[in-house]
This record gives sequence, C-alpha cells and structure tokens, in this order.
Amino acid sequence: MAASTLIPLPTTAPSAPARPADPILAAAAADLANARPEDILRWAVREYHPRLLMATAFGAEGCCLIHMLAEIEPNVTVINLETGYQFPETLELRERIKAKYGIEVVYIRPELSVVDYELEHGGALYEHRPDQCCHDRKVLPLRAAMAHYDPLAWVSAIRADQTDNRATNAGVVQWDAKFNVVKVNPLLRWTKKDVWGFIAKHDVPYNPLHDQNYASIGCWPCTRAVLPGEDDRAGRWAGKVKKECGLHVVEHSQGSGI
Repeated sequence: MAASTLIPLPTTAPSAPARPADPILAAAAADLANARPEDILRWAVREYHPRLLMATAFGAEGCCLIHMLAEIEPNVTVINLETGYQFPETLELRERIKAKYGIEVVYIRPELSVVDYELEHGGALYEHRPDQCCHDRKVLPLRAAMAHYDPLAWVSAIRADQTDNRATNAGVVQWDAKFNVVKVNPLLRWTKKDVWGFIAKHDVPYNPLHDQNYASIGCWPCTRAVLPGEDDRAGRWAGKVKKECGLHVVEHSQGSGI
C-alpha cells in the first residue's frame, strides 16, 4: 500500500518562528550562487537534516534531485502533494522511484477526497476557480505538512527560466515567508538542457508523459501537451493568465497565483 499522510489542517495560523538573520542567508546565497546542485544539496543536508524536507511533483527536475539525495542523504523526507487529480503516470512514477532508489515519497492529501470536494463546491472547482482549487489542495496541505514535520528548510526543484516570478524572486537559498522556513532551490540556475542531460547520463526515472510533449506536468484537468513553438509552461492552466499554483509565489496580492 502506498504510504500517505492525511494531516489535519491547522485551525489557526502557526506563530512565525524567529526569522533567520538576513546576513546569514545572504552569505549562504552568495557562496552557493554558482555552486553545483549536488553541492547546494550537501550544504542543505549539512545545515538542516534531519529537519530538512523536500517536496516534489515528480517533474523531471524533482526526479534529478531525488537521484542526488539518494547518493547524499537518502533519509531526507520527500513528500508529494497528492491532490487526487494527478495523472496515473505520475503515481506510477512514484513506485518506479521507490524501486530504484529505495526512497518512498510520502503522499500528503487534502482533508477532502475529490468526490467530497466537488460535492461541497457543486462540481469541479478547477473549471472556474482554479486559484482556489490549488490553494485548497496544494497550498493548505503543504502548510499542514510544514506544521507536522516542522522543518527548518525545504527543498524545491524550480528553475529560474520557468516563469517570470521565479526568475525575478527566487534565490538559490532564501527565506520563504509563506511557510516561515528557509527554502533551497538547487536547480535554480539549471536549464531544461541541463535537466535532460542529467537524466540521460544517470538513467533517472521520469514521467513518460514528457515523451508526449507534456513539458510541465501538474494535475490532469489543468495540464495539456505543449504545441510546437509554445513555451514549456503553456500547457499549465492553458488559456488562463495563471501560471503558478501558489507554492512558489514569493509575493502575491488579491489571490494571484494561489
């Protein structure tokens, strides 16, 4: 049976811990700005493990990081936000990763199943309120997971060239005010070519949907294959301004990106 965790959502916002001194994070960010992802991960493990958490959507980038963690520290807790809307291919990839690396990614699920959630909202909320759907089924569960695991830092697999928000606001090491922890982005300076070169070199398992022109893979209702000449993120929330689920938006207003 697949490991999963249903974490009760906090009824009140947790009190914010003391924010790390900015000069410390700034110095780390400067030292690691041009470091290899493996070295950034080693730094994060040295500084924060066992209170280091990684979240993955099983994208190609996340699979690269799991490969690195398997060699550096395979006991780092890795979670996946199982919204109930993920592709079957994504769920199957979790099992292939477990078989290859011995790392069992923990599913973090929302309080309500898809059936109950859609009953509560009178249908599929992603069709007309995708921001709220992402907030309820991704942001809130991750917030609950943060409260449960109480990490000092979390690792994400974002790249700066994926969205304008990431290019403008993300750092290799930064303070994440949304979750009140340090955020580490080891692949921030990598390109798509770097990712796929690493996968080919190390035979890293990846989602077969990538071979069908799904450049960025999220929940199936809000993801489609990318057409020739389109940006890699064009397949996410196609036809909408929205290009972020809210997890990696550093600054937002009036619900944008959530």
